[in-house]
Amino acid sequence: MRDLHLPGRSPVLALNGVCATSHPLAAREAVSVLERGGNAMDAAIAGAVLLGLCEPAMTGIGGDLFALIARSPDAPVEALNGSGRAPAGATADALRAKGLDKMPLDSPWAVTVPGAIDGFCHLSETYGKLGLDALLEPAIRHFEAGIPVASRVAWDFAAKGGTLQETARRFFLPGGKLPEVGTLLKAPGQAEVLRRIARDGRKAFYEGEVAEDMVNSLKKQGGPHELADFAATASTPTLPVGGSYGDLELLEHPPNGQGATAILLLNILSQFDIASLDPWGAERVHLEAEATKLAYDARDRFLADADHMTRLDHMLSMDTARKLAALISPDCVIEAPAKVSEAVHRDTIYITVVDRDRMAVSLIYSIFHGFGSGIASEKFGILFQNRGAGFSLQDGHPNEMAPGKRPMHTIIPGMLRERGKVIMPFGVMGGAYQPTGHARFVTNTADFGLDPQETIDGPRAFTENGVLKVERGYSDAVRASLQELGHKVQIPDEPLGGAQAIRIRPDGVLIAGSDPRKDGCAIGY
Repeated sequence: MRDLHLPGRSPVLALNGVCATSHPLAAREAVSVLERGGNAMDAAIAGAVLLGLCEPAMTGIGGDLFALIARSPDAPVEALNGSGRAPAGATADALRAKGLDKMPLDSPWAVTVPGAIDGFCHLSETYGKLGLDALLEPAIRHFEAGIPVASRVAWDFAAKGGTLQETARRFFLPGGKLPEVGTLLKAPGQAEVLRRIARDGRKAFYEGEVAEDMVNSLKKQGGPHELADFAATASTPTLPVGGSYGDLELLEHPPNGQGATAILLLNILSQFDIASLDPWGAERVHLEAEATKLAYDARDRFLADADHMTRLDHMLSMDTARKLAALISPDCVIEAPAKVSEAVHRDTIYITVVDRDRMAVSLIYSIFHGFGSGIASEKFGILFQNRGAGFSLQDGHPNEMAPGKRPMHTIIPGMLRERGKVIMPFGVMGGAYQPTGHARFVTNTADFGLDPQETIDGPRAFTENGVLKVERGYSDAVRASLQELGHKVQIPDEPLGGAQAIRIRPDGVLIAGSDPRKDGCAIGY
């Protein structure tokens, strides 16, 4: 139990159903769907689509999604890949000919065809009860009337609003200014798009006037997109990959998502006695940082579209994890993980809902970088993701950009199982941080017995590009110890990610947590 003398929040307990997400209005609308007889999938779709206006820097209908679904705690966990593909005219050679050696972030070439709408349509038809028209009604209503900008969202606008290009600024900057807390943000053009999808389904987005608006807007800026690329978009039902940590089984979406990285990272950490360490001490941060370097090196070598990835078994192998763990020293820092691990590899916005029947949905929906590519369609104001930035331009790399190919994705929904039963859908937002966030979430749960809210509230650290980012929640003494070990320590301006989770207790009680690093909450009934 948390110290009630200190600021914080308690977990939310409920019996009939609960939603946890990063904006309270989205959580409230999701629970309203449950109260009207919808199931967890219906609620997740309604809440997720609304997040496109609640948190436009994070997500929107120009983005992609991944989902894990358990129809009941005893049912097999299913997965859906709702990520889009590169246009037929997109080749790495074309960008290398322009003198580029990495994907640009703010170019139409970074825009893969948005897959989220097809994903929502598939999920509604396959798992939902109420029908897409009922699920989109809350978003249509709020997109028309507007939503007051919340505190974290205002911070995102101030920090990342410069990404918005000319057309996008017209749609997302009311009065031409960065919105402040309480500014009313509307998106009537997107409301019209959602109204057409509610009436006519996916074809209203991927064919006809809306698709023409998107294609023409991208082509005007030099993009290789064609109407045929949009018409061909289709989600892919699949099965999760998994790995064990003590009594828990972590289930992740398979590639092209980076969930396998979280499993590899946990496998490495399982070679150490994490439970014996101070949960908020320097030694745990150090081990996690070193394991992260090695796991992410494997990710960068191998992870790609499932049709192009050949080393998934290698990444998930406990033998690989043991060899990588042996490279970690308790008293020094790995400076060049790619060189150190070469011998081992020689072969080279989140929402969760649980309903009355205990269907569990873990869904993550994103436009990648803050405000994605910064490009919006000219008529309807659809903001495009920049997921193509996840491609490599290295000749022959498994993740090299190619026509019709999916890029490596950072977004990963998670789910925990214990003795064959689903006990917790969860997710950790935050781009590249997500596998580290998943691993920390699992170790907080398994090794330290923290409830979902405590697990989410704990301070975080993440090593990236030679810098160990350590949140202010850690003490100065911890940061000093890490510096003595050789880490280049930095307190990040932005907190590391956000998270939500719902624990399904054996007695039927649902326990939910939502990250204070965002504006959201968990709501149950």
